[in-house]
Amino acid sequence: MVKAFASQADLEDKKITFSRLSEHAYGFTAEGDPNTGVIVGDDCVMVLDAQATPAMAQQVIEHIRTVTDKPIKYVLLSHYHAVRVLGASAYGAEHIIASEATRELIVERGMQDWKSEFQRFPRLFRNAESIPGLTWPTITFNDRMTIWLGKVQVDIIHAGRGHTKGDTIAWLPDERVLFSGDLVEFGATPYAGDAYFEDWPQTLQRLRDLKAEALVPGRGDALMTPEAVEEGLAGTQAFITELYAEVKKRAQAGGDLKTAYDAAMAKLGPRYGNWVIFEHCMPFDVSRAYDEAKGIEHPRIWTAERDIEMWKSLE
Repeated sequence: MVKAFASQADLEDKKITFSRLSEHAYGFTAEGDPNTGVIVGDDCVMVLDAQATPAMAQQVIEHIRTVTDKPIKYVLLSHYHAVRVLGASAYGAEHIIASEATRELIVERGMQDWKSEFQRFPRLFRNAESIPGLTWPTITFNDRMTIWLGKVQVDIIHAGRGHTKGDTIAWLPDERVLFSGDLVEFGATPYAGDAYFEDWPQTLQRLRDLKAEALVPGRGDALMTPEAVEEGLAGTQAFITELYAEVKKRAQAGGDLKTAYDAAMAKLGPRYGNWVIFEHCMPFDVSRAYDEAKGIEHPRIWTAERDIEMWKSLE
C-alpha cells in the first residue's frame, strides 16, 4: 500500500507570523510554508516571492497594510517554482524582477512545474482558479542590480546555482538584512528536486560572506540575530552535503535509486526527520542527487506523471 502522495494529506492551515527585522524589512512566515519578504521603502514597497495564488497573496497584502499604505511597486522572484510565483498578479506591481536564468526556467518548464506542484501540495494553491497564467518577469538581469526605494538601497544578486539555477537574493546593505529564498531554510527540509548539489555549498558561502545580521529564509522562522543566521546557513549546508554524499556513494557503487533512497532516509532521518516536509522532499531530493551523481548536470523536468511514477517506485 503506497502512502498518500507527497503532501496531498497536509491540509492543516498554519499560523502566520509577520516579523519586523529592521527599519524597512519584514518577513511573512507560516510554520514552514513558503515565506514572503517585504521591504517598505520611502515611496513604495517591494515584495519578495509572491505565494502560489492571488488568494494566498491577499494574506500577505493584508499584513503589509497593517504597516504601510504605500503602493507595491516591485515583486522579486527569488527563483522559479510555481508555489512561489503564481500569486504575483494580486499585488498589482509595476515590475516583476527575476534573474535571466529564472526566466529561462519559466520558458523551459513553467507549465509542467505548475501542474506538478499543484498535484503535490494542493493546500498551498487555495483558489487556484484565480491564477491568471504563468508569471513572467518584466525586468531581468544576469549578475546583480540595485533598486532604490527612495533612499533605501536593495541589492538584487544572482548568487549562484543551488536550489535552482536562477537563485536570487535581496540584500539591504545598510541594515544588513538578507532575503535568501529557498537557498536557506530553517527547521524545514530543503527541496532539492531542481538543485545543483555540487554548487550549493559555494553559493551558501557567498551568502555567509555578506555577514547578515537578520535573514528571511525560504521556509521557517525569520532569523533575527547573526547567530540564528549562521544556524540557518549551517543547517541547510549540512543537510544538502550529507544527503549528496550518501546518494553519491550509493550511485557510484552501482546501487539503484531505491537503494540510494533507503540509505539516505536511514542516514538523515535521525537528525532531520523532524524538519517540516521531510518526507515530502526526500524522494525528490534523492532523485535529483542520484541524477547529478550519475553525471546529469541539468535537472530533469518534473511533470505530474513523473512525480507519481517516482513516488510509487520509492515509497
